[in-house]
Amino acid sequence: MVIKIYIDTSIVGGFFDKIFATETSALFERLKNKEVVFVLSDVLKKELMKAPERVRDLLLQYEDDCFEHVELTKEAEYLANCYIAEKVVGPTSIDDCQHIAIATINNVDVLASWNFKHIVNLNRIRGYNNVNMKMGYSTLEIRNPKELLDYGND
Repeated sequence: MVIKIYIDTSIVGGFFDKIFATETSALFERLKNKEVVFVLSDVLKKELMKAPERVRDLLLQYEDDCFEHVELTKEAEYLANCYIAEKVVGPTSIDDCQHIAIATINNVDVLASWNFKHIVNLNRIRGYNNVNMKMGYSTLEIRNPKELLDYGND
């Protein structure tokens, strides 16, 4: 079964970061092997425009069918603002909230991030999911790439 993984900008940048490169490269290997599909949003694309060229160009190395494209809708904007209103994070983290909201509304299998401050953080995950449930959405799996690797049956 192919897993749909929404990725934020930290995943693309993590490919080139020596701290995160090993696990991020392994996740991209799963993408190349068609074990997963990366869900990309227009928020990610906007953030990548500010990134160094090698980060911007990384996703171009993969076939189009490796990706699903989604957009920031009015519904997702509203949900993202609910996270702020409920004080899951502060207003300066609106882009992070938009990633969470887009992933939630599009029912991805999991959101992957290296952002431990605003996204992959137990208190934040609980906060996002409390808002999701309150608003009638499903909870969202949020993981770092280490948790998304296939370690075999050993």
